[in-house]
Amino acid sequence: MNIEIQKLHNVWLDNRTIQSTSLPQITFDDLTNSIISSGPFYYYIVDFFDMSISYVSPSIFEIHGINPEEVTFNDILGLGHPDDTDYIMKTEASIANFFNNKIGSDKLLNYKINYCMRGRLINGEYVLFNHQAIMLTIDDDGKYGKSLNIHTRIDHLSTFNTHKYSLIGLNGEPSYMNLSVCDANEHTTEFSKREIDIIKLIGDGLNNNEIAEKLFISALTVKKHRNNILTKSNSKNTAQLIKNCILQGLI
Repeated sequence: MNIEIQKLHNVWLDNRTIQSTSLPQITFDDLTNSIISSGPFYYYIVDFFDMSISYVSPSIFEIHGINPEEVTFNDILGLGHPDDTDYIMKTEASIANFFNNKIGSDKLLNYKINYCMRGRLINGEYVLFNHQAIMLTIDDDGKYGKSLNIHTRIDHLSTFNTHKYSLIGLNGEPSYMNLSVCDANEHTTEFSKREIDIIKLIGDGLNNNEIAEKLFISALTVKKHRNNILTKSNSKNTAQLIKNCILQGLI
């Protein structure tokens, strides 16, 4: 194991479970069918207990040229751009700190983690990928168990990495956007569940009246939410909003 990959392992060392955990009573097809992709992607489950991986999608070969039957977690970590290693380490450490000190590690199962990084393609070129992680199991102390990781190629949307991460709330939890790896309390954007619902419906192409009917609220209320969402996301219009939300894992 090279030194840079070992540094990544060290970030997770204090936050991973010390015993094996069982996957929840849900089929893997249910999980993968819930993935909304904006480009070529692959997925796998990593078990932080022993750093093993399973359920690797065949598309990892098309994107990276790696045999899904033989790939290891270290192989996947080794696909990252060497210049991004420090950023990824700081991001993962900041995520753990945010859960431990602000949200509560017991809420890990109710969030999708999202950030961008560069990955090496089968031809040796590095392009921007969107990394999404959904924790599937934790132990009684809130330590990492198994996680579903999804890597989506997004260089057709952007080649610029903001070096921010987002925590997308599930099951009614609020979402936290544009978190800094240096200070998670600086320039934090928080979306309510209602705002997330409206963003997803905007992404589906619904207008204000259709959204209002869907959510049983007035069109004026939708308009107010929409204006707040544009302001919070620093978007000039709906097209930019959708792009920003895709990059941040909201839709």
